[in-house]
Amino acid sequence: MNEQTVVETGAMGRVAYARIAPNEDLVLAVEKLCLAEGFKNAFVRGALGSLVDACVGTLDDKYVQIKGPAVEIVSLAGEVRTSDDGSLRASLSGVVADPDGNVYGGPFVAGSNPICVTFEVTLEEWLPDANGPKR
Repeated sequence: MNEQTVVETGAMGRVAYARIAPNEDLVLAVEKLCLAEGFKNAFVRGALGSLVDACVGTLDDKYVQIKGPAVEIVSLAGEVRTSDDGSLRASLSGVVADPDGNVYGGPFVAGSNPICVTFEVTLEEWLPDANGPKR
């Protein structure tokens, strides 16, 4: 096994389907949904919707702002994890298309991705084993 490989065992828990309201931030709303449902860890299983504007990170630790209105989310993947201090942090990445059809991808920057009309998301709770990850 590769020395950088981490394997975490556990089980899947409950599933939450939710609609995120207009002007709520995508990343922060996913964290808020997990808090409301009591999910300490979760995976994004599906999503559909658009953003007013979008902001994604780049490989050189900068970001790209994509102007809308109605920046469509083509794909979304990610997870929510509980930090050591007990707070939740969503790490979401995806592909978006601007109104002219230009395509961008990367991690969504928290606080910079407001929902346009509506956004539906499916989250699945992850229940890691108490033993923790194996290296």
